[in-house]
Amino acid sequence: MKLTLILSLIFVAGLADAADTTVTLKGVHNCCKGCTNGITKAATSVKDVTVTAEGSTVKVTAKSKANANKAVEALNAAGYFGTSDAEESGITSAATKPAKKLTEATVSGAHLCCGKCVKAMTDAVKSVAGVTETNIVSKESTFTVKGNFTEGDLLAAMNKAGFTGEVK
Repeated sequence: MKLTLILSLIFVAGLADAADTTVTLKGVHNCCKGCTNGITKAATSVKDVTVTAEGSTVKVTAKSKANANKAVEALNAAGYFGTSDAEESGITSAATKPAKKLTEATVSGAHLCCGKCVKAMTDAVKSVAGVTETNIVSKESTFTVKGNFTEGDLLAAMNKAGFTGEVK
């Protein structure tokens, strides 16, 4: 009886270790096949990860929590952002930046594969209080922003539109 109980516990523990981790990101910019391909390429660059991107929802499934987190980080590095259903589990979508005042910034790592991406990013950036000028161009991954704005507000507007990037 004890042996059966022990073997059952080992089996159940093994199943728990084998369980996949799934993270759902919502609000990700995904306007075209180029976006979908970029999302898939970024997330699946991590070992043992599968991804589905349907509209603005991206589902990442990985063999481990660590790989799921790496896949989300890869999506961020590729310029995509979404809010995660797994924030409380330690899997995060992006870091929060301070309210640093800027008069000019260069944003790099932005996802801008087509005209729809450019329009969405331009609308997001121009919605930031104090932004007076930007030069967002299709197929580029870097652009500048001028005015009197905060880094946090710029990133928040980009995130709301499903994008991210590095502000310098």
